[in-house]
Amino acid sequence: MPNLLIIQTSSLGDIVQSLQVASALKAQQPEWTISWVVRDLFAPFVRMSTVVDQLFVFRRLGGVRGFWRLIRELREKQFDVVMDMHGLLRSGLITRWSGGTRRIGRADAREGATIFYREKIPLPAGGRASHPLEILLQFCPAVGAKPELAGPLKMREIEHLNLAFMAPHRGQRPILIFPDSRRADKKWNGFGQFTALLIREAGRKAVWAGTDYIPCKEAFPEGTFVNLTGNTSLTSLSALIAKADWVVSNDSGPMHLAAALGVKTVGLFGPTDPRATGPYPINSPTNYAMQAPVGDLSLLPAREAFARFQRIQVLARKVAGPAAALGVAGLN
Repeated sequence: MPNLLIIQTSSLGDIVQSLQVASALKAQQPEWTISWVVRDLFAPFVRMSTVVDQLFVFRRLGGVRGFWRLIRELREKQFDVVMDMHGLLRSGLITRWSGGTRRIGRADAREGATIFYREKIPLPAGGRASHPLEILLQFCPAVGAKPELAGPLKMREIEHLNLAFMAPHRGQRPILIFPDSRRADKKWNGFGQFTALLIREAGRKAVWAGTDYIPCKEAFPEGTFVNLTGNTSLTSLSALIAKADWVVSNDSGPMHLAAALGVKTVGLFGPTDPRATGPYPINSPTNYAMQAPVGDLSLLPAREAFARFQRIQVLARKVAGPAAALGVAGLN
């Protein structure tokens, strides 16, 4: 049984997309055993994946001793193929010293990581400007698989997980909102007013989620709003998203996870290009992007975003069966 090691230590969005590639490989070559190297912060999330058979944890604060302990653990496994999907110096070093028979990395790797690979995957037709997932899918042909996704990402279920607060309201599942982001210029300050419009004018139920606590100063009728920011775990994240009707999010890991799970997704974009980093596939009838004027989220009024979202919902209903027009173009 061939052993494959994938190295993708962070961040959430990159891990989600690498898991999609691992799912594609497993679907076409189910005899492969897939192991994974991930940073300790994201280990609980990767453990939830149905395609990962064994996990190796990179402890960022473990120092040199912890790093060499990881290398010893990897070398004992004797991998047939090692894929560095992260493409940085640290992951390149892990690839080099893993003891893998084949060491495959990205042609666009940075920090000199390419010197540690025996093979480099070619970039897709779009080159470095391609969507990150399209770049990662090029690992598939290196082991005889087609660069095609295998459908929605599948995660393990958690027994006795209480998500009663995600119960439908007026016959419709809640809209799940992720208002935080690691970058200040990717955060939108209109989520409070946007949520108020959803609840008061559209009659919807809204749930906020994310790692950083963000207060909401609005007061809403009982049962129409739940604020989970600062209280959202990585282990329950997939189950939470799966309960939503729509996910509305800044350009962030949860946005990519929602798209990977096949949940209807709207990404809010400021300085980043939704055609390059938007919810994938960008031509899916469940994935849409909302670009702020001149790439500045401070110039996107909440009421305009609400109006666009209303149009998105109409468009999604129309294209639910046949293939959709490009989501970004449909929002301008």
